Amino acid sequence: MIEIDRDWLAANKLPQPGPDTDKNKRGHVLAAGGSLQVPGALRLTGEAAFRAGAGKVQLVGPEARLLGMSMPEAAVFEAAVNDAGELSGDAGAAIAGLLGRCGACVIGPGMGAKADTGAILDAVLAHPRGDLALVLDAAMIGEAGKRAEALRRWSGRLVLTPHPGEMALLMDCDEEDASPELAAEAAARFDAVVVLKTSQTWVAQRGEPVLHYAGGGPGLATGGSGDVLAGVIAGLLARGAAPRVAAAWGVWLHGEAGQVLAERVGPLGFLGRELPGEVPGLMASVS
Repeated sequence: MIEIDRDWLAANKLPQPGPDTDKNKRGHVLAAGGSLQVPGALRLTGEAAFRAGAGKVQLVGPEARLLGMSMPEAAVFEAAVNDAGELSGDAGAAIAGLLGRCGACVIGPGMGAKADTGAILDAVLAHPRGDLALVLDAAMIGEAGKRAEALRRWSGRLVLTPHPGEMALLMDCDEEDASPELAAEAAARFDAVVVLKTSQTWVAQRGEPVLHYAGGGPGLATGGSGDVLAGVIAGLLARGAAPRVAAAWGVWLHGEAGQVLAERVGPLGFLGRELPGEVPGLMASVS
């Protein structure tokens, strides 16, 4: 097992834009999710993608007008909801129709168990593309567990970000079984990079040593924190980072942002929306 620290990051650098770059060359993220209960979750994901260096971000979710007003840097698209206020199956076609414009897509932040996750995921998985990376988060993790064969068609471009409860759904096991060994097993089964999130975090990819991050502290156990992590990883993927590198950098940036805020604000009580603002400085601090 290898620690994710500054030495590892310095040896696995992120792609850097050239002096003649523009917003299209810096990478394009599509983020889909949210619900009528938590429409702002996508704002956290979108801002995190921007802070990680993406040049353009599109958000697909309910209450798109409000999302656009809260985040004027992003393009927003309304997604249909079902009777439970969660994304309906019709949202899958809307998401799939936008995939051609992006280099990384993250689906799941802010989505609940009553979303029509199966229909949405099937619509997206039907459009594999060699230069498109996919991050599945939150409610999408359970659906991923039923689609191993379809997901393997995304080999080398897929990141899954389960916590223990989601890992239990992904691997049909108990939450207590969550471990670095199980993360490695899941990575092999789905041919994906698996980010297992507990008080510590493990990043697993088939054929590679498992990476470990000790954790950013209990303050990160707060609403919206995972939405930020998913956005950071997606932003780094859009910049051209390989999935394992993007996941490890994302985990470190997220955790270190928590430590910075714990020192400045207090160990508990900082907000998920405060995390993205720490990301640019932390990226620049690694040499």
